[in-house]
Amino acid sequence: MGLIRKVYREFSNADIYNACRLYLGTDTAWLDGRTLHSCVAEAIVGGVSFVQLRTRNLSTLDAIRKARALIPVCRVANVPLVIGNDLDAAKAAGVDGVHIDRAGVSCAEVRRELGRDAIVGVSVQTPGQAREAEDSGASYLICGPLFAGREDAPEKTVPLGVVRDVVGEVDIPVVGMGGVNAANVPELSGLGLSGVASVSAVLAAPDVETAARGLVREVDAYIRSERII
Repeated sequence: MGLIRKVYREFSNADIYNACRLYLGTDTAWLDGRTLHSCVAEAIVGGVSFVQLRTRNLSTLDAIRKARALIPVCRVANVPLVIGNDLDAAKAAGVDGVHIDRAGVSCAEVRRELGRDAIVGVSVQTPGQAREAEDSGASYLICGPLFAGREDAPEKTVPLGVVRDVVGEVDIPVVGMGGVNAANVPELSGLGLSGVASVSAVLAAPDVETAARGLVREVDAYIRSERII
């Protein structure tokens, strides 16, 4: 069974690598009364190049509604939009793919359901998980959490040496996530990452566009300058 709404476009490997420069995960807890649509739009103006609609505490119907509201702002900027974990919502909304960060959701199944043109991302913490995900059809990986301070997993950070091993294990883009902000991006230099992912460092900022722009500046200086595709 394919997408109910056809995938908008096929993203090449180079397109996905470029999109991984600054990856935004959504979380309405940080919006402080602002709308998700307006914050995502501002973030894209500031340089966000990939958006994941995270579905924690969202029903499938809510995820579909929110995704359909975000599709126009993402597509006008040619920014991929994926939904976290909810395959049914992704198929109904017609987004560009799914990101898997929860046990029980199979990368191979998502790839079979969405077809070769969809984007499928997977969160990993070890080289073995990275290899399995790539073999199962993943388009890109997110590795983390990288820095302490996350309320949900403050003590479970992935050592930066392991991140380097994850990158070396696969031929698809790897994005670093978890506690990443403009101040600590320089610590990720030399790991071979394709970019970083952020939630609160962008969405919790009073000026979302400026926060995104600052992160992009650091990514370009300390991460993207290492990579040629």
